[in-house]
Amino acid sequence: MSLLRVRDLTATFGAGASRLTAVNRVSFDVAQGEVLGLVGESGSGKSVTLRALLRLLPVGGAVSGRVEWEGRDLVTAGDRELRAVRGRQISMIFQEPMTSLNPVLPVRVQIEENLRAHTGLRGRARTARAKELLDLVGIPDAGRRLDEFPHQFSGGMRQRVMIAIALASEPRLLLADEPTTALDVTIQDQILKLILDLKDQLGMSVVLVTHDLGVVAETCDRMAVMYAGRIVETGSVTDVFARPAHAYTAGLMASVPRASAARSVLHSIEGTPPQLDRVPPGCAFHPRCRFATDICRRDVPALEPRVGERLSACHHADAVAAEGSPV
Repeated sequence: MSLLRVRDLTATFGAGASRLTAVNRVSFDVAQGEVLGLVGESGSGKSVTLRALLRLLPVGGAVSGRVEWEGRDLVTAGDRELRAVRGRQISMIFQEPMTSLNPVLPVRVQIEENLRAHTGLRGRARTARAKELLDLVGIPDAGRRLDEFPHQFSGGMRQRVMIAIALASEPRLLLADEPTTALDVTIQDQILKLILDLKDQLGMSVVLVTHDLGVVAETCDRMAVMYAGRIVETGSVTDVFARPAHAYTAGLMASVPRASAARSVLHSIEGTPPQLDRVPPGCAFHPRCRFATDICRRDVPALEPRVGERLSACHHADAVAAEGSPV
């Protein structure tokens, strides 16, 4: 049974002739205890999708579609009802902790803000819980560090503080927006293992946004690939890696360096993703796709079962899958 059901989620900015669509009719499910990886190049709509789920878009942004959570549609929910879900039942780790943490407040205040809003803890009990959370995410000497400021923490430790804030009220779903960005590989590994350990410990589900296919292979159960604001392929990580059913997915996999291969020029996908105001007709990927034909230039492919149980938005999914995985 799905914990979260997203149907035709659309996020737009502006109005009238200047209106831009950043997320275009995105649909996916997240099961209890599952880790779903949301993958794609920068600008494909991954981060906006996470923010749209909780209606956290900036001024000028609008959300439509359905986000079903425990029988409620979060897109049409009132502000009071939505505040009860944000941070309490669904939490989010934002991409860059230095722009998400308040630089003039000690981390204790920022953790306790969540506890104050979503729990009945008061005074010393709340401070004790904040210390417990820092211990939980692996910050040593947590009692002393509670009263330190974000600039006194390293990048990896700031990210752990962000995770502590997100987990303060033990949410059922964690939205992680590239939680290892700008961290060195050792710290990346520690953060990812921490998230998975906490997922098992707390029984959470996770939606993990990343552009790193290695991270997806190691941490996710299923994956959804985004391009130009749409999901172009989704399925289990094992199936998608074995036989990608969309040319964009195959291109992403072919661009991953392979340690066992002889030294060679890295593969790249020709061209760049389209700008929001210049998305081509038909399949948005067709200007960069070697499988493209007239139907690709004319008709937008539906996301539907095309290769086994996997969903693919590709007119030539069978031909792509027939070539097998490039990794």
